[in-house]
Amino acid sequence: MKNLFKNVGLTIVVLLVMMSVFQFATFGQVEPEEIGIARLVNEIKAGEVEEIIVRGSSLEILRVDENPDDDETPVPQITSKEPGEKLSDLLTNYGVTSEELLTFTTSVQSEKGFSYWMRILLPTLGPLVLILVIIFFMARQVQGANSRAMMFGKSAAKEQQEKDKKHKTTFADVAGMKEAKEELEEIVDFLKRPKRFTEMGAKIPRGVLMTGRPGTGKTLLSRAVAGEAGVPFFHMSGSEFVEMFVGVGASRVRDLFSKAKKAAPAIVFIDEIDAVGRRRGSGMGGSHDEREQTLNQILVEMDGFEENLGVIVIAATNRPDVLDPALLRPGRFDRRVSVGAPDIKDREAILKVHAKNKPLEDSVDLKKVAERTPGFTGADLANLMNEAAITTVRTDKKKLTLDSILNSIEKVLLGPERKSHVMDEEEKRMTAYHEAGHAVVGYFSKHSDPVRKVSIISRGSAGGYTLKMPDKDKHFHTKSEFYDDIAVALGGFVIEKMIFGEENISTGPSSDLRKATQLARALIMEYGMSSALGPRTYGQSQDMKYLGGETHAARDYSEDVAKEIDDEVLKILEEAKARAKAILTEQKDRVEKLVERL
Repeated sequence: MKNLFKNVGLTIVVLLVMMSVFQFATFGQVEPEEIGIARLVNEIKAGEVEEIIVRGSSLEILRVDENPDDDETPVPQITSKEPGEKLSDLLTNYGVTSEELLTFTTSVQSEKGFSYWMRILLPTLGPLVLILVIIFFMARQVQGANSRAMMFGKSAAKEQQEKDKKHKTTFADVAGMKEAKEELEEIVDFLKRPKRFTEMGAKIPRGVLMTGRPGTGKTLLSRAVAGEAGVPFFHMSGSEFVEMFVGVGASRVRDLFSKAKKAAPAIVFIDEIDAVGRRRGSGMGGSHDEREQTLNQILVEMDGFEENLGVIVIAATNRPDVLDPALLRPGRFDRRVSVGAPDIKDREAILKVHAKNKPLEDSVDLKKVAERTPGFTGADLANLMNEAAITTVRTDKKKLTLDSILNSIEKVLLGPERKSHVMDEEEKRMTAYHEAGHAVVGYFSKHSDPVRKVSIISRGSAGGYTLKMPDKDKHFHTKSEFYDDIAVALGGFVIEKMIFGEENISTGPSSDLRKATQLARALIMEYGMSSALGPRTYGQSQDMKYLGGETHAARDYSEDVAKEIDDEVLKILEEAKARAKAILTEQKDRVEKLVERL
């Protein structure tokens, strides 16, 4: 509608300008002076008129040039008479004698030419043309709206073009993820050379589901498949299927698979499939929920009554626990590829990929950076190198240093330094004791990760921080490690109580107390590490709470057991607090030195 008003307004302005031009333009001539009949008669009697040109009812008067040597010609004059009346009769009626009529010449010219016809036709045809133009644009807009309405059922899938080599991604661009790449390379090989597999009686897999944490590289792997396969590759997000109109999602699924079948062998990639693939029956919409109808159509297209030959579906999600079981069965998604966080070797390889176009100092050892970044995903490492490059530019350096990269780790984990956050001496002293408590307890705890850095400079929401990271990748955690982590978390609370007294404890340890309580409760309820309550779990796991349509954790224990859990949590916290106090009391001199340094 906005475009309609714009087009109609522009057309009206153009027509008005044309009318003004044809009505008022003189086409390079001097603008004539309009006079009355009485003045014309006086000029005839004075002998000032040389010629009168009659054009219909209009009279053009050419006056006698009083200064022949002057280059300027007299300004012509115009007047008008009644249609059908002779000029001689008109002038005679005004008292012009026959002798005076002979003092000037008279010529009669018929009106013709483009301007004449435009003056006649434009007042009549102009409004008609304007109305027709408005009707045309309105019909065009309505026709466009109708065509768009009919396009609601068409999929918005984008096809990867083989010729677009500039943005092409291959497996060589994907560092790490060896097992995931092997699974997908097999799919690519099947598409390129299907005869090798069919001769052995093997069937092409229907679907591959990639699962993993956000940022681990699921979409990057799918782009690599598109670059390697050399077959048509259609990609679409799960949220693009569902619209406000009923049945649109199912229609788009049909259209997507219809395009893929025509181009077979082909690959269909659906990102964030959990947007439409959630377990059916768990919503409030019943069986007529639009999302469920879309899922039903996906199930039918992947493995329904009609065979789906030559089309492989690759889907990605970080919530496999909420997907419908019918979607996960063999014959639909035959393979599940887990894309986890990279280990130390993979992190080093990923860092090398992101350091290709960045100038590094010779002293930069990316292996050391990989050691300092356990738990980082590929996206985190890309962000880390980008932040290091930005910091290098802002400090007017020419190459990235190891310090700038390591400082960027803290920026990615905690946020930028808050240099505007100024603390007074008392706050500095309290923050220094708090962080020294964490650091000293962590350093002297046998099973705690090594303390890498202690600072009272604010980052993000933290007033200060103690950074501790493991020497190697860990896949399992022991009970001793959990107990030491709880003691480290309570170190700041304990030292504040020792130095400033019970009455002067600040709000700083609140997040530490929350973390310690969560760890203690996880020890008992999730990991079964409580000697008093035995080796069993209590309540539904946080990661599985959406399964079966549950929107909250199910409680599978009695009130008496709940009280025992609370007592056991308190006992673990008290033991950790006592252990932290013992370490801080024994190492008080080192605490004071660290506080002074901070």
